[in-house]
Amino acid sequence: MLLGEIFIYDYFISQYVDRYVWSYNRVLCQKSALWKSIWGWIDAIVWAGVVATLIHLFVFQLYVVPTSSMEKTILIGDYLYVSKISYGPQVPNTPVAMPFVYNTMPFSNTKPSFSTCIQWPYHRLKGRGKIKRDDIVVFNFPAGDTVIMEDASRNYYEIVRAYEAEYSHNARKVLNENFTIISRPVDKRENYIKRCVAIPGDTLEIRDGNVIVNSIQQKPCSTRQFRHSAWTSSPLSEYALKNLNITEYYTSTGYFYKLFITNDIAKKLEGYSTVEKIERDIDQELSVDIYPYNNHRKWTADNFGPIWIPCKGATITLNEDSYPFYDRIIEQYEHHKVQRLNGRFIIDGVECDTYTFQMDYYFMMGDNRHNSADSRYWGFVPEDHIVGKPLFIAFSKGEDGIRWKRIFKKLE
Repeated sequence: MLLGEIFIYDYFISQYVDRYVWSYNRVLCQKSALWKSIWGWIDAIVWAGVVATLIHLFVFQLYVVPTSSMEKTILIGDYLYVSKISYGPQVPNTPVAMPFVYNTMPFSNTKPSFSTCIQWPYHRLKGRGKIKRDDIVVFNFPAGDTVIMEDASRNYYEIVRAYEAEYSHNARKVLNENFTIISRPVDKRENYIKRCVAIPGDTLEIRDGNVIVNSIQQKPCSTRQFRHSAWTSSPLSEYALKNLNITEYYTSTGYFYKLFITNDIAKKLEGYSTVEKIERDIDQELSVDIYPYNNHRKWTADNFGPIWIPCKGATITLNEDSYPFYDRIIEQYEHHKVQRLNGRFIIDGVECDTYTFQMDYYFMMGDNRHNSADSRYWGFVPEDHIVGKPLFIAFSKGEDGIRWKRIFKKLE
């Protein structure tokens, strides 16, 4: 985009490039039929690249699903048409980057494909609408601001918490000494896809795996999966598992299974003569990885909240109870420097007892509830991380080949 401004200036004002480049090229085209043919291809490829880049930035992009966090709604290997017009296309934060490459260079897992020499502030163009509850949304991973390049698929902050158990306060120092750690701007963080279960201003809680927003339980979804325990009198056959479309499960004995399945599939399994009992699991395990990482709250993946979702312009009271929920928003997403002194909060050098949010935030969860890294583990998704809305499946390919029935399937 910056180069485009240079060429526009030259074309209408200085005409330097035309005088010393294009005029010479026109002479070559007149003298050589071969060069004229070659130049025709170069010209077509360059303009095709420009148009494709603009479409990718402001109209739509194809997103291939790498994980099973939305199974059975969306499958691994689905190629999604993601509309950027639905919520409004975002002007790139990092305009200096390698075209047609995301965040690392081709054939490299560690070399960034972008430069942070120029950073533009967040700006979103007008879209067709706003995010609604139960919308499926593609967004930049909020906790992907810091990445260990040798293990980029893992959440950096989860690794830090694991290292703190062994190295205490020296965890980050140990990681810095042993790994390549970089920071990524918002538009170069990994893309995630989840379902928005709560929008700005909502109050969310999860009780025994059921999502409740503003005291109303989330509407049922036939493709939503949960982990179930199943006891059998004999091992389930591969034919039975495939016939029921059970793709995620594990067993150690063949008589006890952990199955990631929908409630409808669970009811079908109950009818099998070899299945003695099947029940849906409710996660009771406390974990330091559950947001906001305070074990004394005794929150789990299936019993979580209540928690209020911040909205732009809303003001909260800052205290020892509220701050852990919103500290990352204030410091990382809205870029303020916070000091805590004897229960007092000093923001950008000014003592404050309240804070007013500058952006809207969302709570995202995967439909594969017990196999999804989502807002229960890393908190809220800021509005400047929203990429777009997947409208339909453009192409789909699994282990058994092309899934013809899924092509052009509408997502909802």
